[in-house]
Amino acid sequence: MAARPPAIKDLKGLKAVKLEIETRARQAADLKAARAAAAATAKAEKELFSRAIGPVKALPARHRPGHPGHRAHLPPAQPAPVPVQQQRDELAVMREAISDEFDVETLLDTDEALSFRRPGMGPDVVRKLRRGGWSIQRQLDLHGLRREDARDTLAAFIREAHKAGMRCVRVVHGKGLGSPGKTPVLKGRVQSWLIQKQEVIAFVQARPAEGGAGALVVLLAQS
Repeated sequence: MAARPPAIKDLKGLKAVKLEIETRARQAADLKAARAAAAATAKAEKELFSRAIGPVKALPARHRPGHPGHRAHLPPAQPAPVPVQQQRDELAVMREAISDEFDVETLLDTDEALSFRRPGMGPDVVRKLRRGGWSIQRQLDLHGLRREDARDTLAAFIREAHKAGMRCVRVVHGKGLGSPGKTPVLKGRVQSWLIQKQEVIAFVQARPAEGGAGALVVLLAQS
């Protein structure tokens, strides 16, 4: 219930009544202006939203949430892209890094015992490797692979073993007993390929218990 203006008793009371009426009128006007401003702001925001999203059409009843026939149609997940070109480039680099035309006989650090040590490595490294001074941490068997497949597989094997921090691995190339003329086809190739890999610092023919003439024990540089 609104408060009643004070009773008019004299001129002073009349002024008080007039002031009270003017105050209430200003408050009513301020309230009306505030409401109008709020309504204008809401209308402007609604129009801005409508312009932003464009025309809107109601979904058919079967597509509305809660309808028995409502189903969400999501696009199937796309498989992760395969870096095919990157794989091809890496394979090309590996093939270029080891050549079939490399003449292993021109290396002065080879000997009749089928050992190799990179220049700068002392002969004690080969002796220690031949005695089993390093534990064999990983093995690759090239039996049954054609020349190009064997070359690519060997290059990838050496690269991954070196990256993993391996120091000593064994490469089985076979003795060639099943080859025409019983000539070891891969034996000389594997030696040539290994010498061309910078990760390889030495290798020796495996001991009889580790494959003998059909395998090489390879020492890798520290990664």
